[in-house]
Amino acid sequence: MNEYKVVGGVRTSDRELLSPLFLTGGSGYLGRNLIRHFVASGVEVIALVRSQKSADVVRALGARPIVGPLSGPAVAEAMKGCRSMVHAAAHTSHGPETPEHVAVNVEGTRAIFGAARQAGVRRAVHVSTESVLLDGWALVNVDENRAMPARFPGAYSRTKAEAERVVQALNGDGFEVLIVRPRFVWGRDDTTALPILTAAARSGQMAWIDGGEYLTSATHVANACHGIELALLKGLAGEAYFITDGETPTFRSLVSRLLETQGIAPPEKAVPSWLVRTIARVGEAAAWLSGGRIKPPVTRQDLATMAVEVTLDITKAKRDLGYAPVISVEEGMAELKRLASSKGDQQR
Repeated sequence: MNEYKVVGGVRTSDRELLSPLFLTGGSGYLGRNLIRHFVASGVEVIALVRSQKSADVVRALGARPIVGPLSGPAVAEAMKGCRSMVHAAAHTSHGPETPEHVAVNVEGTRAIFGAARQAGVRRAVHVSTESVLLDGWALVNVDENRAMPARFPGAYSRTKAEAERVVQALNGDGFEVLIVRPRFVWGRDDTTALPILTAAARSGQMAWIDGGEYLTSATHVANACHGIELALLKGLAGEAYFITDGETPTFRSLVSRLLETQGIAPPEKAVPSWLVRTIARVGEAAAWLSGGRIKPPVTRQDLATMAVEVTLDITKAKRDLGYAPVISVEEGMAELKRLASSKGDQQR
């Protein structure tokens, strides 16, 4: 009998079923970490990127780059022989709607999943978001049975919800589609949320909405990668899964700890939500009237994400996938602090 190493509850023999794996968004924050995760597990990764610079990034991480758009002819050719796919590319702007929201999140998703099905890919994960459930009000310990709202707070939520409907319609006939919904992905190598938070704190423009004392779910990037792998291996076709750290700190405490890992004191200022919501409505109206020339300082999409409680129940992922976080919030914060300290030492 063969002996196989078990890592994170997954045998190396199981991972062989994923290779080669086709990945979109390979040079992005989550994409880079997915490449590291799968390559370290012995999975061959083919990563779709948009530029030669991005190709150099994913090649250095151990993936084979393919340069082109989501709907380009190179995609279908590169997918031939791939057993699995992870679609992590997305237009993540929380600003007013632009053509890219639909082009990338909806039509790009339609094209990439259509190509995967045609190429004979067997299992595919669409990386979605809890934002598909946002309506501007609190989400308290919700699970995957929660219906999408009739009205969304912004283009990001609306187009990511439409993308989920697109991929679910393609599930079947030997093509198994899974949806994974992390929230507030954070941790090492963060080029998305952490730089924005640190810049706002350093500029003195950050303030806590209603004090920030509402609970939040979040997902360390290592937990996101682990959950995506488990979904590919064990998920039920057509189903969606929340993946989080399994902890619910307050939004203020989570962001404060992130800032402190970078040597930044968190702000003390607080503003009432009614005032920020008024600013968002006025700013979005000005953006519309100016044809996008005026950029609102904050949007309703921003507020739906960070101004109310958003907590998620991961019971389904635990039951179906055997999911458990591989890194705690405490461990993730300690890692960020070590990396920031090491970077500081190198710059001296």
